[in-house]
Amino acid sequence: MGNCKSGERRQPLVNIAYRWSDVRLVVGTIARLGLAAVWLIAGGAKVGDLAGSGRAVAAYHLMPGELARIIGAALPFIELALGALLLLGLATRLAAAISAALLAVYIVGIASVWARGLSIDCGCFGGGGQLAAGQHPNYAPDIARDVGLLLVAGFLVVWPRTRFALDEWLLVGEMT
Repeated sequence: MGNCKSGERRQPLVNIAYRWSDVRLVVGTIARLGLAAVWLIAGGAKVGDLAGSGRAVAAYHLMPGELARIIGAALPFIELALGALLLLGLATRLAAAISAALLAVYIVGIASVWARGLSIDCGCFGGGGQLAAGQHPNYAPDIARDVGLLLVAGFLVVWPRTRFALDEWLLVGEMT
């Protein structure tokens, strides 16, 4: 066998499972911090104008106006809480699962207004509501962004273990 001396065993060049474990930790950490940043920016942009956030949700015409305004006022706090949990790496799987569910709702909502021909700003990062005359919605990039974020959240649901996370410190030896 080429350069092997008699009696020596050849070591595999790459231990794929070991490398995937290392790569998964790095990818997971980037995913967790990236998703945290998105939630913190989105929630932070809306928290100063809760009435505007309520109007943005009401513009989807998916529920009664009063309920839409209540949900819209609550969303920034939910997004900030998810962002904080993910930033700290605390309850990562739960925060990622809630993120995935919320992103799925956002995708369905945006697809719904697109299918119904409504012209609104999604309000994803503040603002929102009816577009001014002459403005045209561009829903495809919003949906694509949210699908990408949904995939990131899904990754964290399956593999929640990441570096620099309180989960790791609090649950030493319990996470897989």
